[in-house]
Amino acid sequence: MSAEIHALSQLTLAPQDAGQGVSFVAGLSDVQRDRLLALADANHVVIRAFGVVAQQSGTRTTLADWANGVVAKETARIQNALTFLHYICTELENGGCPTTVMKSLDHWPDLGNDLDLYTTADERRVIHIMLNRMGAHIEARSWGDRLANKWNFAIPGLPESVEVHAKRLGQTGEHTAMAKRFVSRRVPKTLMNLTFLVSAPEEGLIVATLQRMYRHFYFRVCDIVNTAGLLESERLDFAELQRAADLGGIWPGVATYLKIVCDYVRQYRGSAPELPSEVISAARFGGEAIFVRGKFLRVPIVPNGAYLYTRQVTHVAMRGDVAATLRLSLLPYLASAAAVAFRITGSDKGIW
Repeated sequence: MSAEIHALSQLTLAPQDAGQGVSFVAGLSDVQRDRLLALADANHVVIRAFGVVAQQSGTRTTLADWANGVVAKETARIQNALTFLHYICTELENGGCPTTVMKSLDHWPDLGNDLDLYTTADERRVIHIMLNRMGAHIEARSWGDRLANKWNFAIPGLPESVEVHAKRLGQTGEHTAMAKRFVSRRVPKTLMNLTFLVSAPEEGLIVATLQRMYRHFYFRVCDIVNTAGLLESERLDFAELQRAADLGGIWPGVATYLKIVCDYVRQYRGSAPELPSEVISAARFGGEAIFVRGKFLRVPIVPNGAYLYTRQVTHVAMRGDVAATLRLSLLPYLASAAAVAFRITGSDKGIW
């Protein structure tokens, strides 16, 4: 799988010099291309990767036709998802649920496989609107979902699940003060002539860090590409980012996340965005610790992930936040249960 991840990284991080990546795709059989497409989908880079293949196929018309077909199909899926998402957000807002779109639109022109929302409203109001105005039904909730106060909804006509976080963020719902910033600092973003209220750049980076460094311990190719683009846009306020991260005791994780991204980008471009000295000094490790396993770029849980978790627990405990400390203390048990469930059934969905 490392060759496929390498090809996707070439196509998305260095599209101007992606000849090797295009040749790799050209040399695959139909079955192998389907497998690569599934991998690109898991890494949320279908359009960014195969759009480059289509553009740089040259005289390989069969390859170009295949790539253009992939892009057209994915574009139609995204158009449908955005139409639904805009309607959902409008109904929630009109129903008194201030709502921010998280993560999902950060992958543009790609889109994730579910639609993530955060609201400061009571979950009962959210559920009423989703069921009565959207015709949705509630999907089964895991132990982790209940702790995080997260609800998943299925809506007729929308293949993607809608995931709503109510009042809390974090793997065990430990973040409340920091979470409020996702609504108070949201900003507009217009895509396909539809305007959404999305996380400010700083909050967007924080939620990515929470997912990658404190829960899943792996990076997708899209996480690297998205963050590199954000850094290059110079829209990120590092002082504001640190203030927000310090609320939840995750500044070392944020700094480490950024260091990993820049180190990985440097492998493919020869250069990377410069990080402030305070980020470099706070980072615990960088790209040297990352390795490919399965579909993703993995972060070692021991000792690296364990340190970040311990640092977070210590921070909230010293701050006197008993509720957050208790919630975080449950994480190792959830992780162990999920690992056991995965070995037995091949799925950890009932846990996480």
